[in-house]
Amino acid sequence: MVSRRRLLQSTASGFGYLAFVALAHEQAARAAAKEPLAPKATHFPARAKRVIFLCMEGGPSHVDTFDYKPKLQADTGKPYNRGRLFGAKLLGSQWEYKQHGQSGLPISSLFPEVAKHADKLCLLNGMQTDLPNHPQAFLQMHCGIFQFPRPSLGAWVLYGLGTENANLPGFITLAPPSNNGGPANYGSSFLPAIYQGTKIGGNRFSAQGGTQVSNLKNPRRGPALQRVQLDFLQSLNRNALADGGDAPGIEGMIESYELAFRMQAELPKLMDVSQETAATQEMYDIGGGANFGRQCLLARRFIEAGVRFVEVTLGGWDHHQNLKDALEGRCAAIDKPIAGLLTDLKQRDLLKDTLVIWGGEFGRTPTAQNGNGRDHNAKGYTLWMAGGGVKGGLRYGATDDYGFEAAEGKVHVHDWHATVLHLLGLDHEKLTYRYAGRDMKLTDVKGGTVVKGILA
Repeated sequence: MVSRRRLLQSTASGFGYLAFVALAHEQAARAAAKEPLAPKATHFPARAKRVIFLCMEGGPSHVDTFDYKPKLQADTGKPYNRGRLFGAKLLGSQWEYKQHGQSGLPISSLFPEVAKHADKLCLLNGMQTDLPNHPQAFLQMHCGIFQFPRPSLGAWVLYGLGTENANLPGFITLAPPSNNGGPANYGSSFLPAIYQGTKIGGNRFSAQGGTQVSNLKNPRRGPALQRVQLDFLQSLNRNALADGGDAPGIEGMIESYELAFRMQAELPKLMDVSQETAATQEMYDIGGGANFGRQCLLARRFIEAGVRFVEVTLGGWDHHQNLKDALEGRCAAIDKPIAGLLTDLKQRDLLKDTLVIWGGEFGRTPTAQNGNGRDHNAKGYTLWMAGGGVKGGLRYGATDDYGFEAAEGKVHVHDWHATVLHLLGLDHEKLTYRYAGRDMKLTDVKGGTVVKGILA
């Protein structure tokens, strides 16, 4: 038996030993988790199983698309006499709003096809974020905060739920931007590297399908020889891991090599949209040459194959000038593909448990900039969701009469994150990861409140 004196001496020698024991337990737990992407139990019954996030980089103008402001129309040209916009002239929307569906949701003429799905849409008209600057707001939309590196929303979802197909990445991002935080927007930060997003394509994602995952096919070795080569490499990696102790980078490399090997058989088939019928391709506007249509079709194919979280990004929404032509061009590029996606998901009985999200990092001002443009606005904007357990045909929250600031039903980015996780059966307070001495979560220390008023 260890004497009381020796026990006291070991305790008095500091907490280094305790830290060593804790680290050893943590390493043992990680070693036991042979399948980190295996499906996991939810905290409570989920309404949604997967997410498709249609990310509009640059900040779409909410007052011209999904937030009808008749007073703004009536007062066009008058000076706005509040806050930082004091003295600027109000600019009404140049597009007509009409009520659509049985719910009568007001939607701009910029979205004639999406408007046909009005009764599926849940408009969050009272969205708010912290800063009206692209890099900070874009990172906050994805990671909860922008001041420090944090895991992205997709990484948290994959960490919390695992994936349903071990041969595919659980989190895929199509054509993500290289700026406004770049890889951090789909990164895993302090979570294990296996939970980060797999990037496919870039800002010049090919409409014709030429862009594929790099090095997906080995021209020199077949699967059997590749397996032999990989086993040898993995033995070296595991030896390095054993010698170096805790090394998340090596662990991530081991897991990513195995996933990459499995992907070779399945991913090329999924990337080939020519397998779809001509009618389906037309529904997504593939024949029209729209990059976004092909991305939306790929998103459906991915989630149908078991991918947990797919993000589709389209930039070009930063309209400080030339609003009429530029906004019409962007909306025309996405209107038919999004309508096609919603139709396709519904036909395949996937919409009921697939959460579709549309929105950007903030909105635009109700005042004119450069004559025919709008500036950034973080105080009030619109984001919509469909399927996955949200009420369709609903306007939740509202901005003021001019659309500048959220006035009712305010939903901060933290609240939106908490709600997305809730729909997936995850409690944002319980979905944590121990890092830097505390339990980290997507909604950070400020919390976040589930928006129960939009739950079906």
